[in-house]
Amino acid sequence: MTRRFVFSISISVLLASIWLTAQVKDFRPVTEPMLRNPAPGDWLNWRRTDNAWGYSPLDQINTRNVQQLQLAWSWAMDNTGAQEATPLVHDGVIYLPNPHGVIQALDAATGDLIWEYRPERVKASVEAGGEGNGVQRNIAIYGDKIFGTTNDAHIIALDARSGKLVWDTAVADSKLGYQYTSGPIVVRGKVIAGMTGCSRYKEDVCFISAHEATTGKELWRTSTVARPGEPGGDTWGNLPLAFRAGSDAWIPGSYDAEANLVYWGTAQAKPWARAAKRCIPIRLWRSIRTREK
Repeated sequence: MTRRFVFSISISVLLASIWLTAQVKDFRPVTEPMLRNPAPGDWLNWRRTDNAWGYSPLDQINTRNVQQLQLAWSWAMDNTGAQEATPLVHDGVIYLPNPHGVIQALDAATGDLIWEYRPERVKASVEAGGEGNGVQRNIAIYGDKIFGTTNDAHIIALDARSGKLVWDTAVADSKLGYQYTSGPIVVRGKVIAGMTGCSRYKEDVCFISAHEATTGKELWRTSTVARPGEPGGDTWGNLPLAFRAGSDAWIPGSYDAEANLVYWGTAQAKPWARAAKRCIPIRLWRSIRTREK
């Protein structure tokens, strides 16, 4: 029994080592032209194309045969947080974001796991909870790297072949509430992502930042709330910076290649409460009744 047990452990260790060192075979680096115009069978952006249309040109499955679809395989994602992920597909490999920064590469034909990146801080992230509940809505691909964001306000780059960490950049202080709930987009060699975690007052605001794809170095940063003295800053009246909260960049952006512009949606001004929302129609109703009298 002892020999069988030792033999079983040896086989398990061998299989585990093979699993951990598995790589994507014949990987083709993703170029700028490929991002601008993905191959029909690829899904290289959050919504496939820069303009975020989310439309596939493939026509093998259509309204006449869609009822014939059957399950080919299934994969159980991590169940430690919110699931709102959109995977990427490149040359038959699915790159799948999971909650709390976990990223996996799967064989699209079989569902077999090729590699998995599981950050050391994932346990702490799960225990801490947080506004986004670990959600990781998307990742990005460019060159030979996969780019993701974390719930503690980091941007990371992984080797697309092996899943090994290439660089890790701390963009903001998570102790101040900063975090990412969606991943980046890649534009002209820049990894661009929007920060969230501005529900509470602090001496700073949410922002969108761009980073070098090769190193993670920050290239520029744009606030999503106008600071005092900046264009549009007077729309907040005389409020100091500490009271200009909200405008979280909580979903990925899109890119117009012709105009060379990125577009980003943001959340409302904060703090926000349902009670305040209920009061608005009541006040409007009272003002209308007053005018009628």
